This record gives sequence, C-alpha cells and structure tokens, in this order.
Amino acid sequence: MSFFNTFKGFGRSSKKNKSQNVGTSAMPVNSVYTSAHGSNSKLSLRQMQMQSSPVRHSANSHNSSSNGQNQTYHTNGSSPTTREGAKSQQALFLSEPFVRTALVKGSFKTIVQLPKYVDLGEWVALNVFEFFTNLNQFYGIIAEYVTADAYPKMNAGPHTDYMWLDANNRQVSLPAGQYIDLALTWINNKVSDQTLFPTQNGYPFPSNFVQDIQRIIVQMFRIFAHMYHHHFDKIIHLSLEAHWNSLFAHFVSFAKEFNLVDRRDMSPLEPLIENLEKQGKII
Repeated sequence: MSFFNTFKGFGRSSKKNKSQNVGTSAMPVNSVYTSAHGSNSKLSLRQMQMQSSPVRHSANSHNSSSNGQNQTYHTNGSSPTTREGAKSQQALFLSEPFVRTALVKGSFKTIVQLPKYVDLGEWVALNVFEFFTNLNQFYGIIAEYVTADAYPKMNAGPHTDYMWLDANNRQVSLPAGQYIDLALTWINNKVSDQTLFPTQNGYPFPSNFVQDIQRIIVQMFRIFAHMYHHHFDKIIHLSLEAHWNSLFAHFVSFAKEFNLVDRRDMSPLEPLIENLEKQGKII
C-alpha cells in the first residue's frame, strides 16, 4: 500500500471510528515494548495522547529551536577507538543469537497494515505516537551513558555522522546526547501539536501531515541507528534485545508499508534490515 497514493482518499468523518475504542492490544504507555496491535484494532490517537509520558532529557540538552530538518554526511575521520567500538557493536547486533531474538514470530506485515474501518490518518498518527513513546522510553534506559565526552558527535557508526539544522538553517555538529534530546523534544512538540495531530472530531489532518511524518520517522531512525551502533551491549546486559529488535522490526515494517522513509536513509542499519528481511520479520 502506498501512503502517498491513498492518504487523500481517506477521511475522518466516521463517527463510529471516533466514538469507539475496541482495540485491547494497544501498548500501555508506561511499559517497555511488549506487544503489537491486533489486526482488528479500532484505536484512535486521542486515547493515547491522554496518557503521554514526558520526553527524556539529559544535561546535554540546551536549545530545541530547530525545524528538525537535519542532514547526513559521511566521513572516515573517526578516531581508531570510535571505529573499533562501532565495529564491535555492529558485530554484536548482527551476531547469533541476538540478531534472531524477538518477541514476535513471523512477519510484521499483517500488524502494520491498515485495519478495516480505520482511518488512514488516524492509523499513521497512532502508530507514530506509539513508536515515539517506546523509543523515548528505551533511550531513557541508556541516556546516562550518552555523555558528551564519550559521544562527542551524533553518528551511527564510523561512516555516518548526523548534523543538526538549527533555527538559522545552519548545520551544526552536536554531541549525541544533545542531538537526541533535541530530536525527541522536536518530535514531542509535533505529536502534541493539535493542528498536526488533531484529536478532536471534525478537525482534519493538515496538508503538511505526510511531510512532517516523514521527518519524524527519519529522526527516530537516526536514534535507532545510534543506539544499535553504540549501545546494543547495554540493551543485551538488561536482557531487552528481544523487545528492542521487535520494536525496530515493527518500526521499519510500518515505514516501508506506507513509504515513509527512503531506503538510503536507512543505510547505517542496512545489514540488519536485510537480515530481518531474510528471516521474514520484515517484508
């Protein structure tokens, strides 16, 4: 299904969809990723936003005045320690048994597909809200380790650095912790914006909804990539690799289902995505 080709064809006028909350498999916001939606879910973003959890912040966060449109550049200038550490982490998240560890057996295809009688905009908004909530919680587990001294640049391995575009449209290099805090704050502001994520009957999704969703997905992917490349050992230490891998496979499956991210933007985790595709978790 193409999100671009179908979004305009769906409205939000169904009173039945807006007045019922039949789905019982929605993830509780206060729990780490444990389960996925049922295929017959008739959920609305409104119920989820009422339970929103606060964004995780570290001492590295200073200024969130940015439009969130940041750029990527590639470099081979990382220090030997950085290259070695990233290589070790990559070997870890691609190695057995960790690469196959997951909560869900089989494909996420049927989980991410638009359920019958559910508005497309509501479905996309709800899922993005849940992905953000769970990613924010996972980052909160390892945030104390993401210091400016240990991670002076936001990157996903030795060959991909992420630049932040500030309020003056200047690309700036930030420590990973500060970048992630700014990104999470920016996403939180977006999903809390009633003009972009309307929660009241009669308010349509705006014309820039698709564009902003794509930008949100890209930012969340960058956080996934950084955590896989630099903090997967901590996730294993906490025995959360099955939850983390399942969340990521669910996230990528959803992004692919609705064409929300370019494959090139996922290149830092391309070997992992290809592995999950071979396993049949991502189609």
